[in-house]
This record gives sequence, structure tokens and C-alpha cells, in this order.
Amino acid sequence: MTSKPIKPHKSYEDQVKLLLSRGMEIQNTTQASHILKTRNYYRLSGYWYSARIIDVNSGKPTDNFQPGTSLDLCTKLYEFDARLRSAVFTTLAPIELALRALLGYHLGKVDPLVHMDVNKLNAVARAAYKKNPHKTQYEVWLSKYKEAVRNSQEDFVAHHRDKYDGQLPVWVAVEIMDWGMLSHLYRFSPNKVRNEIANLCVMTAPQLESTLKSLNILRNLSAHHARLFNRGFDIKPKPIDHELMTPVNTLTHRLFGQISIIQFLNIQLGLEGGNLLANTLETFPHNKIIPFERTGAPNHWRDLPLWAN
Repeated sequence: MTSKPIKPHKSYEDQVKLLLSRGMEIQNTTQASHILKTRNYYRLSGYWYSARIIDVNSGKPTDNFQPGTSLDLCTKLYEFDARLRSAVFTTLAPIELALRALLGYHLGKVDPLVHMDVNKLNAVARAAYKKNPHKTQYEVWLSKYKEAVRNSQEDFVAHHRDKYDGQLPVWVAVEIMDWGMLSHLYRFSPNKVRNEIANLCVMTAPQLESTLKSLNILRNLSAHHARLFNRGFDIKPKPIDHELMTPVNTLTHRLFGQISIIQFLNIQLGLEGGNLLANTLETFPHNKIIPFERTGAPNHWRDLPLWAN
């Protein structure tokens, strides 16, 4: 397979001319150059991609834009997406903190150092790690945990180094774990603990496990300023058996379905943030070219029980 040559570098002015030649409406070329300078042509292309004309024969998008496509609209979509990323990250934060608290409390009842003893965790922890079958999943996790302890500058970690030979009880240890480490620790937890925490979230343990994995991806996308709008998700959580989630369980491969899970967890755990997500969704710049439905939301999303209040 022969690869195409890398495209040549273009000045901001040439980028503006290229967009104009493809049918994009631009009112102020100087302002357009500034937008491209501060936001990057390639990054913005993710927002105008859906506005391209589709070739009737191949079914593939051409380089030209639908009539009425403007840089102003694409900029508004970009700004909407930035607000949505911020809202997602903000509303995931209390869920992450609640997960730390619940794991620390319920695992602590098993043993204060349960996270340091693979024999007190479930069989998944002792299973082979797919990327390196010579190691167990727990060994890979433990290596990351120990690195987090070494790198931590927290006073409470220094205190435990001085007083307890560096051993952190699990209710302390969870405070230096990121979402990924927490979700794996939940996977490794004894079934009794898994079920106790899942019940508080009104889910089964397998449902919560897959939910945490899925939301970790969404969290990382938000943290690294990736585009959320019009994005599909390959990893979908298991459907949640609850009347609030029934209408959206088939939508979790799209953004709206993913943030509906955040909304659900906020409700079940009694956390704040539900209004922030809804209010942010309502700031979408409605237009005829790239509709709100590209988020994966149905037209009547505000009438769904999960979002009605």
C-alpha cells in the first residue's frame, strides 16, 4: 500500500483561502486568521467535517461545504464543546470522590491493607495481564500504585512514610489513586464489596464495572481537551436495569448516552451537578446544517424522566 505524501504547510491566510474556496462563509478574513491561529485548523475541522457535501455516488464526504456553512457556526460548535467538556469533567469529579470514599470504607472493613494482599482480592486480580501474560493484572496495578505513592507530595503520605513504614490503609490509599486505578481496584474487590458499592449506585457489579471503565475514557477525553461533540464510543457500558436509564440504554455509543450515565449516578449517589449538564446541553447553537441530534440525543430529551427535573 502506497501512502500519500504529507500535505504542505499553509499560512493562516492560505488556510482561510482554502476554506473560502470550498464554500465556507467567512465574514472577516482577518478575524478568521486569528481564530485559526489560536484554535488550529485541524482541531476545528472536527466541527466542520459534518457540514461537508456528501457525494451521491460514493456516499463519502467531499471537500466542499453545504450552503450556509460558516466559520461562525463552526466556532460556536467549538465553544459549545468546550463548555460541555468542562461540565462533564466537573460533574465526574464528585463521582470520582464518592468512588474513593466507598472503596476505602467497604474494603477497609475487609482489611486496612486489603489492597496490598492479592489473596484477599477476587480471582480477577490473579488472572494474567493480556499485554504481558507473565504478570498478573494485580502485579501491573500494584506497580502503578507504588509509583503513585513514591511520587506523591501529599502530607498524609509523608506522615505514613514516617510513622507506618510507608504503608497506607486503603481508606488513605484511595486518595492518591486516579480513576483508572480506582476502577481496577473495584474490579479486584471481593464480590461482597463489589455488590455493596454497586447496590448504592442502583446497579449490578458487572454494570458498575463496565460503567467505570466507560466513564474513565470520557473523563480522559475531557481532561485532554479532545472533541466530545459528534463522537462515537466503541466501549459501551452494560445496560442499566432502571426505569430512568431504559430510554437511553441504546444510546450509550454516543455522547448523550454517556453523559446520561453521569446524570444517573449523580441522582443515585445524591450528588450535585445534574443541572450543569442539562443547562450546558441547552446552550447548543441550533442550526439547520449540524443538528443537536449529532450529540446522540433524541428531540424530546428534556422530557425523559432522567432529564425532566
